[in-house]
Amino acid sequence: MTSEEIIELIAKSKKKDLVRVYASGNFSDPAVLENFEGYGSEFEFVGGKDFGVFFGNYEFIRPVLESGLVHAYKMEYLARRSAIPLSDISKFNARIEPGAIIREHVEIGDNAIIMMGAVINIGAVIGEGTMIDMNVVVGARARIGKYCHIGAGSVIAGVVEPPSAKPVVIGDRVVIGANAVVLEGVTVGDGAVVAAGAVVVNDVPPRTVVAGVPARVIKTVDEKTESKTQILEILRGDSSGGGRT
Repeated sequence: MTSEEIIELIAKSKKKDLVRVYASGNFSDPAVLENFEGYGSEFEFVGGKDFGVFFGNYEFIRPVLESGLVHAYKMEYLARRSAIPLSDISKFNARIEPGAIIREHVEIGDNAIIMMGAVINIGAVIGEGTMIDMNVVVGARARIGKYCHIGAGSVIAGVVEPPSAKPVVIGDRVVIGANAVVLEGVTVGDGAVVAAGAVVVNDVPPRTVVAGVPARVIKTVDEKTESKTQILEILRGDSSGGGRT
């Protein structure tokens, strides 16, 4: 997606307050809920005849709460004026661990791995077999190639505004160390290594090692470097749920 497309999508989207409501009341006739606008599309109810949980858009749940069907309730806000929903992760043939946050309009390649606490923003592309480690932030429109490892706590900068800004592009089989930052407009070439804690402000040539703040080339990738930054194929096996990990 381009920045202009993302901006238009956010600007035109209907903002929603997403809530979870635990409610007691008279739900003995499930057909009663079907009379409320938005039931099944804007909100759902899961429960029994006298207790259940509402999920969805508060604008459409509120009339139910005020209708007399509900005797008592406790409500939790999941999002406030949300413009872009989270992605349906069932469509990805990837391993996605609990706590990862992935917005709509994200592409994730086969057998990628998204670890706990990772955040992947709208328009980002994650290549086949790439691991996004714990608490990584992948910004809007960032493009990460195949069989990379993005180390824990790293930030791959996003670009929405200004719309003319160039997104981060990371090539194939790139290793980025923990807590590194790659700023907008940077291209990291195939097979490069970014040291832990580095702040990358300029393009990184293929098969080079960069380190420091700001990051500078310190060597080319050699056999010793490759042995320390090996991408393990066994961790990127079948992600289809057939028992292999």
